[in-house]
Amino acid sequence: MSLIAVPAAVSTAIPGGLPAADAPPVYAGNAQLVAACILGILAVVVLITWAKVHPFLSLMLGSAVLGAVATMPAGETVKSFVAGFGTTAGAVGILIALGAMIGKLLEDSGGANRIVGTMVGRVGPGRLPWVMAAIAAILGLPLFFEVGVVLLVPVVVLVAQRTGLSLMKVGIPALAGLSVLHGLVPPHPGPLTAIGLLSADLGRTLIFGIIIAIPTVVVAGPLLARFVDKWVPKSADDLVLLGTASAGATAASRTAVPAGARATGRGTAVAGPSGDDGPETGGARRGATGEDAGANRGLGSFEEPLAPGRKRVGFATAIIGITLPVVLMLVDAITKLLVTDEETGVRQTMDFIGTPIVALLIAVLYCYIALGLGSGLNKGQVSDSVGSALPAIASIILIVAAGGGFKQTLIDAGVGNVIKDWAEGVSISVLLLGWLVAVLIRLGTGSATVATITAAGIVAPLAPTLSANHLALLVLAIGCGSLFFSHVNDAGFWLVKEYFGLTVGETIKSWSVMETVISVFGFALVMVASVIVT
Repeated sequence: MSLIAVPAAVSTAIPGGLPAADAPPVYAGNAQLVAACILGILAVVVLITWAKVHPFLSLMLGSAVLGAVATMPAGETVKSFVAGFGTTAGAVGILIALGAMIGKLLEDSGGANRIVGTMVGRVGPGRLPWVMAAIAAILGLPLFFEVGVVLLVPVVVLVAQRTGLSLMKVGIPALAGLSVLHGLVPPHPGPLTAIGLLSADLGRTLIFGIIIAIPTVVVAGPLLARFVDKWVPKSADDLVLLGTASAGATAASRTAVPAGARATGRGTAVAGPSGDDGPETGGARRGATGEDAGANRGLGSFEEPLAPGRKRVGFATAIIGITLPVVLMLVDAITKLLVTDEETGVRQTMDFIGTPIVALLIAVLYCYIALGLGSGLNKGQVSDSVGSALPAIASIILIVAAGGGFKQTLIDAGVGNVIKDWAEGVSISVLLLGWLVAVLIRLGTGSATVATITAAGIVAPLAPTLSANHLALLVLAIGCGSLFFSHVNDAGFWLVKEYFGLTVGETIKSWSVMETVISVFGFALVMVASVIVT
């Protein structure tokens, strides 16, 4: 099960897969370096959770604490942080930006609504939990978790109201689909960052991630929802319904939103506390429904009324837009397995097209034309839609890059070698170590991204001891650990609580339990896979 067998000399790796020329100097003894690691991580945790300092600044200050306790020269600490920051930003930042553009075009063109309406409208109530999990997984490929929640919660409430199903039976599968994809499958920031920091193969990680994600969504979604429904019996009618529906619209046709919710900053507007509409996107209101949402609407009719000149996006067109980058990367991974000669034209072509940046760029261009212009938006509106995706992800890119800087400071201080030597002495599985470290950081900071970056940085010196397959599984083990038991220090906890109208206790018994099941079951599958593959 990937027990550590460290060779006599292992070169230190930096983000992006470039080996350092020489091993970093040792600034202090092992005990002092361990203390530096613990105090550096503790500083990040305290700054984020207690002092409410932004994670970007917290990671910078945590790196400073780590370097000071490890007695690194101040200049070397800064140099290490900047090197890690720049390499990580270059490797991951572009991918995050391109992924956000795809998600925004999908939203503004009405493609997301088309997917939901088509899939939900063709099944009976008994299969709706499974369909909601599938919809969330599909939409979860290009969308950040928060955006997916904002898009799907009104659908979850509407489906629950019109079918009589409980909120948990419909909501838990949707949340599971979003969360699993967010934590395990590229091109989401967490998996992509871990792949870069550990120099893992993206194609293998993607294949293993999808294989592990499917049963994990099933167990943590539709199956777990049956038990959660008993622990948290919640009806959609219990929610406070806000909106500007006209007198002819029934309560079941209105959109449920949490009190006080405003625009999310990602271009998705949610009704305010007085029921006022947020900004309009492409001529269609979000967060409230009008006469078009009357009692005679079918279950599958989730599309909003079209503005003059707008067109409905086809279901196949929207699905292609979401899955295109993943398909290109998967084809590249399969080609590498089947075509061993790197000099052949097919191999070189797929190596280029399957490169994450190229695959995502191709998908953005497709969505720009097929979803943006194809939905009737003019060139200016499509350009505005793409541009509006960028401000919201600036914070995410900075956090991820700062995490890369923190990771490089850990390695250059010599902490990584201490962890490597300790793990070798106790013969602990590298996969288990990565999962445990991610769990501890997740519990402390509440941030899955920070947990992923920090854990990857700590176990990075062990990466050369693993095969390509096990290195991909290490990325997934860390991703599973980063999802463990979301609680009050996680923004996602409060997002789910408010949108579903839950108490803190109900949120723990539903959302927190679901996240823990994802983490534990997903990691169990990773360990099983580590025995099967070499």
